[in-house]
Amino acid sequence: MESFGARLHRAVTERGPLCVGIDPHPGLLARWGLDDDISGLDRFARTVTEALGDRVAVVKPQSAFFERFGSKGIAILESTIRQLREAGSLVLLDVKRGDIGSTVAAYASAYLDPSSPVHVDAVTASPFLGVGALAPMFDLAAEHGGGVFVLALTSNPEGAAVQRARTADGRTVAQAVIDEISQLNAGAQPLGSVGLVVGATIGDTGHDLSAVNGPLLAPGLGAQGATAADLRVVFGSALPAVLPSYSREVLGAGPDPDALRAAAERALTACRAVLATGD
Repeated sequence: MESFGARLHRAVTERGPLCVGIDPHPGLLARWGLDDDISGLDRFARTVTEALGDRVAVVKPQSAFFERFGSKGIAILESTIRQLREAGSLVLLDVKRGDIGSTVAAYASAYLDPSSPVHVDAVTASPFLGVGALAPMFDLAAEHGGGVFVLALTSNPEGAAVQRARTADGRTVAQAVIDEISQLNAGAQPLGSVGLVVGATIGDTGHDLSAVNGPLLAPGLGAQGATAADLRVVFGSALPAVLPSYSREVLGAGPDPDALRAAAERALTACRAVLATGD
């Protein structure tokens, strides 16, 4: 089974370093002239998928915006995942799951077992019940060639109270997460399959990301305030591992498919210009 890290490396090489979210929140549906209902959700997801699924390396549906419509919303999420994979995109489901024991194992089965109807290439996960509690997710991902992106340094102001708190050995909680994920990825080629989520808006982190040897998802670009140039400040020498992620900046160009493609291309061009420099 080819690892997620290898598949991601190839996708980024072929399509460019870009992740685009599918975040059908009420404001965006209204901006597109769609009703905030199951029909509007379906139209939104289909349009983004058809416009970008065959050209963007990674597409990141936000599960909550589908879940809020109940079983019908989940059915649309399943369909969206299937269509994206058929178009050749890697699917990163933004679910931020995190629990212990059999519960985290069940989350892993839901998203990382190929027999599941919502099977994706990778998921986001919360480590704040302990990185070790996510072991069933890491194990199932490795078994089936999946990936996990673990929250480390997020853009929301509330996150700092936990993530920058000091552990008994003096490291921040975030650095402890970074160090544990680095160990999981040790020796992986060309890239480890366990990544981190590090917000593009947070500036100089004061944390060492260079040894992670896994993908670094960078949300917060575009409408949330960060620019591609900010990636240099946040990631420094770890810049080659960064996967920039845009949502509203690209989605706001819809509903015209050509406009969505043009917005994605502008984002990709800006990121390539920064990531190619390596500094």
